[in-house]
Amino acid sequence: MDSTEKNQSKGFFAAMTSMLGNAMHRSVNGLLGYEGMEIINPEGGKEDAEEEAQRGRWKQEVGKNMGSLTEPLRSLYRKILYISNIYRVVSQTESRYMSHICTYLYLSSRSAQTTEDLFDFHDRDSYWKMMREYVGSDVTSMVTLPVLIFEPMTMLQKMAELMEYSHLLDQADECEDPYMQLVFASSWAISVYYAYQRTWKPFNPILGETYEMVNHNGITFISEQVSHHPPMSAGHAENEHFTYDVTSKLKTKFLGNSLDVYPVGRTRVTLKRDGVVLDLVPPPTKVNNLIFGRTWVDSPGEMVMTNLITGDKAVLYFQPCGWFGAGRYEVDGYVYNAAEEPKILMTGKWNESMSYQPCDMEGEPLAGTELKEVWRVAATPENDKFQYTYFAHKINSIDTAPRKLLASDSRLRPDRYALEKGDLSKAGAEKSSLEERQRAEKRAQEAKGHQFNPRWFDMTDEITTTPWGDLEVYQYNGKYTEHRAAVDSSHSIDADDVRSTEFNPWQYVNLSAE
Repeated sequence: MDSTEKNQSKGFFAAMTSMLGNAMHRSVNGLLGYEGMEIINPEGGKEDAEEEAQRGRWKQEVGKNMGSLTEPLRSLYRKILYISNIYRVVSQTESRYMSHICTYLYLSSRSAQTTEDLFDFHDRDSYWKMMREYVGSDVTSMVTLPVLIFEPMTMLQKMAELMEYSHLLDQADECEDPYMQLVFASSWAISVYYAYQRTWKPFNPILGETYEMVNHNGITFISEQVSHHPPMSAGHAENEHFTYDVTSKLKTKFLGNSLDVYPVGRTRVTLKRDGVVLDLVPPPTKVNNLIFGRTWVDSPGEMVMTNLITGDKAVLYFQPCGWFGAGRYEVDGYVYNAAEEPKILMTGKWNESMSYQPCDMEGEPLAGTELKEVWRVAATPENDKFQYTYFAHKINSIDTAPRKLLASDSRLRPDRYALEKGDLSKAGAEKSSLEERQRAEKRAQEAKGHQFNPRWFDMTDEITTTPWGDLEVYQYNGKYTEHRAAVDSSHSIDADDVRSTEFNPWQYVNLSAE
């Protein structure tokens, strides 16, 4: 079989991805006066774009109960937007000021009983004129955003959401079939996308911030913010079956009414029984309808998981959302051997379940076999404000915290905790206070000629090339394992409430002279 025939099935999925993607692109530019603006109704087509533009977060979240705002408040808001349009709000001080005003206006209206929108067409247009200055830019850390669009979780905690279905990695380790190992492991990689469809923004971690998790499937998990500019995180998880190591540096591109998110990172899973090392390259993500329409998330593209020992790999295609929702959530692909011959067909939806079936050299199901389910999303809470899973709530809780929680842990962030309790005013103030302190700490250390070194991870000389840029790799140094063993072997009694511990990522900073 030549290479063309070997990849025939793979080419089919790739062709479908391209065709549906182009169809979707042609169907979104339907708003009169904003012909270059993508407004995508995931359940509709071009004729629905103008109607979709009247929906969205502003109406459903920010604009709710805005009718009691006095005209002076409305006037103040419009003046701020007008000034921003002229002077292009790009400085940290001006951006923070805008954040405070937006939060204040929101809080000032919460007791209203009507449903009139604060953000009418004039306000929406002014906001767009301000934000279009950033079109084409990486806005990962450029803009200070109001806390009202955040969820009570940090990026370090969001990394831990991959551990919800870690039993799939246990099964991969226990499995002797190398192709089924990839079925289990790639299904694990897909499982987190149900949680990733949330449209709330997680908090950016403070340099030196950490997140610890225990009491879930025998796992010990630690993540740390290892760089502030650019924002980079490193994580390590381990149980008796596997180790998980990741270095993450998100890269974004603001496109006006959408945001492309590129996963510049390196993810490795080692199965302990046979020493199998799996490398994961996920697809990019697109956040649609940031300003106009209902915000929603899609991840069209290719996910590749490669066995670095044998060369076997799973190649899975996340289909883009097409006309009237066609293809949305769908994932299809194959497990291939090192010769790129298909061995197992995989299909499903990333928000529901994944199944597999042995296939022939043409990618067709083998006679006498049947499609078997390997993963299904667990039950989730109804009407949850942040669309959290039960596991996401566990991540935020003390139930998954170890003894003597590090004072640098994300759970202890006062802004995150205030938001979790519904106190937006306090959350906004605490967020600004933390950001100010981080800047002050940076200035103080630079004046002393000090540079920051992470506590639990070391920078290596390895540079990983990704489709979206090069990445400096951080490696787990094992010190957290030693720290946790010492704490767990201690006979001291933990009398203090962990919530009384003051959040202090600077307490554990390891500094050295340049």
